[in-house]
Amino acid sequence: MSIPVPSRQLFIDGEWREPLLKNRIPITNPATELIIGSIPAATSEDVDLAVEAARRALSRNKGNDWASASGAHRAKYLRAIALKIKERKSELAELESMDCGKPLDEAAWDIDDVSACFDYYADLAEGLDAKPKTHVSLPMETFKCHVVKEPIGVVGLITPWNYPLLMGTWKVAPALAAGCAAILKPSELASITCLELAAVCKEVGLPPGILNVLTGFGPEAGAPLASHPNVDKVAFTGSSATGSKIMASASKLVKPVTLELGGKSPIVVFEDVDLDKAAEWTIFGCFWTNGQICSATSRLIVHESIAAEFLDRIVKWTKKIKISDPMEEGCRLGPVVSAGQYEKVLKFIETAKSEGATILCGGTRPEHLKKGYFLEPTIITDVSTSMQIWREEVFGPVLCVKTFRNEDEAIELANDTQYGLGAAVISKDLERCNRITKALNAGIVWVNCSQPCFCQAPWGGNKRSGFGRELGEWGLENYMTLKQVTEYISDEPWGWYQPPLSKY
Repeated sequence: MSIPVPSRQLFIDGEWREPLLKNRIPITNPATELIIGSIPAATSEDVDLAVEAARRALSRNKGNDWASASGAHRAKYLRAIALKIKERKSELAELESMDCGKPLDEAAWDIDDVSACFDYYADLAEGLDAKPKTHVSLPMETFKCHVVKEPIGVVGLITPWNYPLLMGTWKVAPALAAGCAAILKPSELASITCLELAAVCKEVGLPPGILNVLTGFGPEAGAPLASHPNVDKVAFTGSSATGSKIMASASKLVKPVTLELGGKSPIVVFEDVDLDKAAEWTIFGCFWTNGQICSATSRLIVHESIAAEFLDRIVKWTKKIKISDPMEEGCRLGPVVSAGQYEKVLKFIETAKSEGATILCGGTRPEHLKKGYFLEPTIITDVSTSMQIWREEVFGPVLCVKTFRNEDEAIELANDTQYGLGAAVISKDLERCNRITKALNAGIVWVNCSQPCFCQAPWGGNKRSGFGRELGEWGLENYMTLKQVTEYISDEPWGWYQPPLSKY
């Protein structure tokens, strides 16, 4: 029997508050199609309250507020949050699995990453104390100059449903470490664990207003947050279409944004690979997280001399994947997140067939699963570069395949996309891998693997995959601004407006 879903309200100014319009959104378990609870539905009125709370949090006890406190002070809270997350790992993993359909083992892995991310940014917060200013060398001895980093202020954080708590943490942890106050708006399709993060923050005594969590629909809650005049920065992870709207909204106020958007990432497999190792990385790169990952290497570009044998290996590996309720032991592929997403993925597959592509395997509901938004992992061949399945992000367990003859053709196929988030190359020839890595137009490149992610390294993309970087020290800098301080240190007057001395 699954654990019950906690009934939460909005989290504003350190307190649970009912939405002003008192609306709630049902939560559907994508594995069973059953309603398992509900979340509050925030609107623009609730956004106003949360932004006001965040503003107050940065001005409370001025001189000793969150923004001006030492990094070590903020780090204590981040470490306390990390510890509580560890203590609740099993519960949080189960809630996340029920909420978005992620296999339980994957969800547990994500929760480990969440706690590690808070610990990591606690370290970086402490590091801010070690170097409070950077001195700048000037050409005039009558001046001295230094640069300080300061928190950017109140930040709006809008996150997706494929990694509910982890994506929230990627933004919340560095924002808090930097000294910002945050309003987190998770996806309405998977918000449970983000509300539990609020509960953890309340339990460890995080000052009121430093983190506010608003659940609700994008147009009613996300859009007002992104366009709010008292929000100093917006960070968004999600679709390119929504990212474009957020960027347009922010531009009216000349507000900085960080956008981590969609992808259609390639994986290039050369003829010298170990076929089984390469096959496993290929399907992991596409089918991990039920295929619902922005960086999924969902375009396989394989050398023509091994294509037939390699596809045979991939099909064999794919058929080993256990598809089941994500709570079952050993599950490696759960359902997609919602009925709407399920229909969207099926439509992509049908369009590919109508355009002349071949469904090598999968493409339908598994026979043993009559309920839930389950789809067999799908491999599609006979694909042209003009087909929708090759060019557009599916966000489901669908891999499409093309062959290449030489290195130049492989690079051309890999880069022929409007996106530029991730890319992978698999070959035993490391010099070749280095050449391909330099040639690929992507923010993240994997060599002889696909999808590993570490909070110490930058994450983000090029082209329509967005701009800015999360994670690592770059993630902390996202939430900081630079201030130049220049001082005149001479005892002599400046003298610009003094009259010249008389010759007589």
